[in-house]
Order: sequence, then C-alpha cells, then structure tokens
Amino acid sequence: MDSKDIRPKIKETTDYITNEPVEPEKVSTSSKIGRSIVVLIGEIIGFLLIANANVGLVVTSWETAVVAVIALAIINALIWPLLTRLFLPFLVYTIGIGTLIMDGLLIYILSLFTPGLTIDGPALILAPLGMALITTILSAVLTLDSESSYYRTVTRDLIKKRHPTTKKYPGIIILEIDGLAKEIFEEAMKKGYMPTLSNWVKRGSHAVTEWETDLSSQTGASQAGILHGNNENITAFRWVEKEHNNQIVTSTGFSDAPMIEKRISDGNGLLVDDGASRSNLFSGDTDDVILTFSKIKNLKKFYNTTWYYLFANPNRFPSIIILFFWEMILEIISQITHWLRNVQPRIRRGLAFIPTRAGANVLMREITTETIMGDMLVGDIDITYATYLGYDEIAHHTGIRDNDSFKCLKQLDKQFNRLEKASEYADRPYKFVIQSDHGQGNGATFKQRYGISFENYVRSLLPEDMNLYSNMDSNENYSKMFSPLKGARDSIKNGIDNITDRTEDVLEYVTNEKVFRTENKKPEESEVIVLASGNLAMVYLTQFKERLSYEKIKNLFPNLIPGLVKQEGIGFIMVDSEEFGPIAIGANGVYYLNEDKIEGENPLKVFGENAPQHLRRSNSFKYTPDILVNSFYNPETEEICAFEELVGSHGGIGGTQSKPFMLHPIEWDVPTPLISAENVYKVLKSEILKYRNSENSLKNLNHGK
Repeated sequence: MDSKDIRPKIKETTDYITNEPVEPEKVSTSSKIGRSIVVLIGEIIGFLLIANANVGLVVTSWETAVVAVIALAIINALIWPLLTRLFLPFLVYTIGIGTLIMDGLLIYILSLFTPGLTIDGPALILAPLGMALITTILSAVLTLDSESSYYRTVTRDLIKKRHPTTKKYPGIIILEIDGLAKEIFEEAMKKGYMPTLSNWVKRGSHAVTEWETDLSSQTGASQAGILHGNNENITAFRWVEKEHNNQIVTSTGFSDAPMIEKRISDGNGLLVDDGASRSNLFSGDTDDVILTFSKIKNLKKFYNTTWYYLFANPNRFPSIIILFFWEMILEIISQITHWLRNVQPRIRRGLAFIPTRAGANVLMREITTETIMGDMLVGDIDITYATYLGYDEIAHHTGIRDNDSFKCLKQLDKQFNRLEKASEYADRPYKFVIQSDHGQGNGATFKQRYGISFENYVRSLLPEDMNLYSNMDSNENYSKMFSPLKGARDSIKNGIDNITDRTEDVLEYVTNEKVFRTENKKPEESEVIVLASGNLAMVYLTQFKERLSYEKIKNLFPNLIPGLVKQEGIGFIMVDSEEFGPIAIGANGVYYLNEDKIEGENPLKVFGENAPQHLRRSNSFKYTPDILVNSFYNPETEEICAFEELVGSHGGIGGTQSKPFMLHPIEWDVPTPLISAENVYKVLKSEILKYRNSENSLKNLNHGK
C-alpha cells in the first residue's frame, strides 16, 4: 500500500486463513446516516437526563444540549487523537481514569463558550459515563458497526508510522483462554456459545488438537513452558524453597514472577524476535509487554505506546467502565441465583469476588483485545501471545459447566470475531491460534466432603507440639519466611540419628499402620508448611534443609503417610525412597516409578498412561515437597477434590484439568500426542520460523532474478 493512501484495505482484503476474497459487509450510506442520527439523539437525551439528575450538569434547553453534543463530537474527532498522544502516560498510569477526567474537562471548556451550559462537581465524571452508557446500549441494540469507524480513524494515524517495506509473511496471534479444557471447548462450540471459532473449524481452516500438561497443570508451569520452553522446577502454583529459609514462592507474585523468569529464560523465548506479550505471567523474552506479571513492577515497561489504541477512541474506555459495573451486577445476580437454586457444589464467593470477576472478565479482556488490534494495524509484531483470564476465574467459583462460565466463553468469542474483522484492515496477513494452558476439573472441596480442611487433617497426623503453616488460597500471593521451633526439631533430629533399619514392605506399612490423630492447634510459627494448588497439595517438613526420604518420614512421623493414603479424598501420594527412588502410594497399592513396578492395586490407574512419566519428572525437581499429594479422580463423574475452596480447580492430574487444546491453522504440523508445555513451545517456534524463512527465500529468489 502506498504510504500516502490512507484508506483501509477492506476493499482489497482476502480471508486471513483461506486466502479467498472476502466480500465486505455492505451497509448502505442511508443506513449508516440513520443509525448515526439515532445515536446522536440518544446522546442528547442522555445529556438532558444527566442534567436533570442534579449532579452538577446544567443545560437550560434542548437546543443547548444539541449544540453541546454536536460540538463534543467535532472536538473529539479533531483534537482527541492529539490529546491522547500528549497525555498517554497520564492515561496509562491512571489505568484509564484519566480519560474520564479529560472528557469532563473538555465539556467544562466547552461550557465556557456555550451559553446555557455549566458543569462542575460529580458531573465532570458522570456526564462522560452517562453518554458512554447511552452509546453502548444503542450500539448493541442497533448492531452498529462502531468498530469500522474506529479502524478507519486509527488506520489513518497508523499508516503514517508504517515502515516503507511492510512484512508480507503472516504474523501469528496466539490467544490463550485460561483454564479451558478441550472437552468443554468443544461442548461450548456445539451449544452455540462460540460461533466464530466453530465456523473456523467447520470451514476447514482450523483443526483442534488436544495437548497434555505436565503434572503441575496450572498457568505458571504451562506459560513457562510455552513462552520460554522451560518449566523445570516449577513444582506447583506455589512451593517452598528450603534452601532460602523456607521462602514460599508464588507463580503470580509480583516479586516472584521476575525471579522465576530469570531462572527459566535462556534468551530465546517465544516472543524474543518482534514479539508482544499481553496479560501473561511471563514475557517470552520480549520487552513489548502490557500487563505482564514478570515485568509489571518495572514502571518503564508498564508504559507502552501500544496503550494508545485503547484510548484512541474517546468513548471506548468509558464504555469499558460501564461494562465493568454491569459485570459486577451480573455477579451479584449470579450469587443470589445460585443460592436460591441451591446449586451444588457451591462455595461462598463473597464481596471481594464481585470486582475481581469484573476485572478479569471485562477490564483485562477489553484492554487485551484493543491493544492487539493496534498491534495488527501497525503490522510490526510477528507474534503476539495474550491471555484471557475470565473463564478460569469464573469457573473456579461457579463450576466448569456453569451458565456463567459458558456466557463468559460467548463474550470471548465476540472478542475473537472483533480481532478477525480487524485483521481485514491490516497491511499483512495474520494467522490466529486459540489455545488453553490447562483445563479444570469439577467437584466439592475436601473440606465440604469431609468436614475438615486438608491442612487441619495433616496437622492432626503430626506430633502435638509441631506447628503448621498453610496457604490454600490460589487467589492470594504470599512470600513469607518461617523459622521452625527448636524443641520439636531437636527431638525429631535425635530420631534421625537412630534410623538404621532396612526399609520394610511399603504396602504392608501403609496398610497395617494404625492411624491416630492429635488435637489441632493454631501455631504462629511453622515447622510444617502445607500448600495447595487445586487438587494437588504439598507437605513440606521445613525443619529439615533437605527433602526427607520415605524412610525418614516413616520413622520420624509414622502416622503421616498411612494417615494420608487411607483418607478417601486422596488418590495417591508421592515420596522419594532412599532404596526405591520415587514411589506413588495409594490406599491399596504402590507404584515403584523407577522400576515401573506395581505392588497391589495400581494407584495411578485412573490418572492416565503418562502419569508415571509426569511424576518421575516432578520428583527430579529441586523444590518437590517431602510429600506430594494428589486427590482422587472419579472417571465416571469426572470429579476431583480441590484442597482449596474452589468448585472448578486444577494443578494436579486427573481428568480434564490436564487436557487443554490448540485450535491452529489446518496446515500446521502439530504432532500427536502433544505432551508438555515445552513441546507446545517447539511447535509455535517452528511455525513462525517457517513463515520468516519463506519470506527470506522469496527475497533471495527475487534478488537472484
């Protein structure tokens, strides 16, 4: 495209997947004008309604309202892009609230020159919000193509910035739906919740491939593998590092995520060459980041000129705020409805979850989509990886098949449709990939089933004078230091010195050992730390610097292992034996992982054929707990049992939590079975290199001519 040609490419576009000509949607000029007039009238009415609300806006007549609304439209068209450029840092660091302030100030300045119009007080914020509300409602009712006018406005600004030589090979846009299992994804398409993605599959342009997570089926391990090709030593959502004075490290910690990325990165991440990270845990070795945990504390990297595309439309962010509050209302209705219907299993979501859901399912979603559209219009980014968090958050609290969860997927499908349409205006083709990082499983929690929390159950199996710390909430970040109590440590260390006997039969021990339980206490300091990651739990005996072997645990805490495996909520535990290496122990059987030998019933039978492989790898990690605990899995009901208070959960193995998906272009070479996040990285890295190499080959061929 000639750099002087500022027209969108819609008239000459082709389908980004099939390369077939795409006929743009034809909307008559009269229809466009009619709809615009309706919106204008609506905004005038809204302006008058706000004035009658006595919040600080005074409009003396409807004629004044007409003049004000038309004048604002003209000012926004002429001046807003310039204001956005000038005050972009202010808009970013105020998380968009600055747009409301700027909108209010524009109305205030207009009032200085408009007789019969005054504004002050709350109206400076409420007036822009009110007009955004009217626009949002009317756009939905009239199915206005407001995106088109936005693309044209932004495209005119962007074409001036494009390089003289535009990249002609496809860029890749990878959109992750956090926590969505392949089974639920296909169910959502079948039920009509995701028509855009369903259409991709039906027309044969995309294929769905299931992949299998590592043992730690959670975002930290998966995104480390996908974005950096390395998730070694990421044992779970959070873990204990005994060598660092029992520090608890959390995947989503603002301080911990940068440290984790430093450990896993070799400088060749998925996004290292002209890549962009949007709303992820890790950066993939790119500096072009927005809302990326591993870089979010760096204020210089928090600010990014790509934010411009979010604020380029003066009505966009106020509309997002309206949607944010509407989502909060929906959550309140949902909580009441679930209570009235006595939906089971059900957890107490509480007041704090109301804004949390709105933030994940609206604010983060809209920011991600808007900035990706800007990336595509500029055309410099070769590969974008972005995460949509809403489904995972909602499914945790309502269930993986709850109506709220499916409605969230419906909204996500609309985002993908917006991005597909936006690609028609780009100067280069794009390939879209939709994938998930893990799935979720459903079921009542350990506490709901057995009337006692898992941490309290563990405490009851230990000596009375031992103190225990636990963190069973996946939505909070703790990174604390703990010092063990001297008295219990000395008595137990004396026991270590007296361990001389050979290992007895493991199955006989766990079957015949009589289990007794002690009184629960609430310690201030910890000698035992119990952590949860969905249906995976970790028991760290923190008074010892090294990982305790099966033999030492058996002799020092004879009640602990039998007490765990005999609890019906536990599927199996894994410990490391000095004699046998890693062993998985269930209530009625033992799996000697190094020997691939089973004694009694196979405790891993229902957890998939690759469970031994995953356990062997996890056992080799530096921060594997003394005892790794996985809940039961019922293949008939597909239920698991979370050690946290979550309905939908993930983190261990068993069922759909370990079976995410990749919806990819049909021509891609994706091996099956595809096991581990690190292999997903290899697939994605390979495909982008193919596109780059194809352009280089074409350039060399043309140069040879």
